[in-house]
Amino acid sequence: MGQTFRKLFDSIFGNKEMRVVMLGLDAAGKTTILYKLHIGEVLSTVPTIGFNVEKVQYKNVEFTVWDVGGQEKLRPLWRHYFNNTDGLIYVVDSCDRERIGKAATEFQQIINDPLMRNSAILVFANKQDMKGALGTAEVCEQLGLFNLRNRRWQIQGTCAPKGEGLYEGLDWLATTLKQMQAAGVSTSVKSA
Repeated sequence: MGQTFRKLFDSIFGNKEMRVVMLGLDAAGKTTILYKLHIGEVLSTVPTIGFNVEKVQYKNVEFTVWDVGGQEKLRPLWRHYFNNTDGLIYVVDSCDRERIGKAATEFQQIINDPLMRNSAILVFANKQDMKGALGTAEVCEQLGLFNLRNRRWQIQGTCAPKGEGLYEGLDWLATTLKQMQAAGVSTSVKSA
């Protein structure tokens, strides 16, 4: 009875629940972004071993955000978080010019995985406030975003500790995921 009432309430008032996985190389700022969105503060973080998961309420969307560690030894495990994922938030350290190629390779592997082919893609080009940061157009070029066809994607320049760009990105993601659901686009693909 409770689930039925919840579904009726959500359909009337437009509340949506979305599952999002947040990935990127280590030290890109994923955990800082998660907690800035979740509690509005910057916490002292250490490299994530495993994952952090939090609910982030934005407008009438409740995002369940899975922030998965980005160290090289953990990246093969990312795929285990793809099932039933509505959206991908990919975080790039815009100052890490040495590893932008690795970030691009990992990004392409994620978006080409069958479980992620229907997910909306939000790229946070983080650390835009730092001297020497790649601009959003350069990050787009490096990741191959301009070559994506039939995919819904957005890039947003961010400065995680200040919160700059984070809510603009979430706004795009919430709107896009609602549009995809309304159009009957299944964002979640179940694994066999």
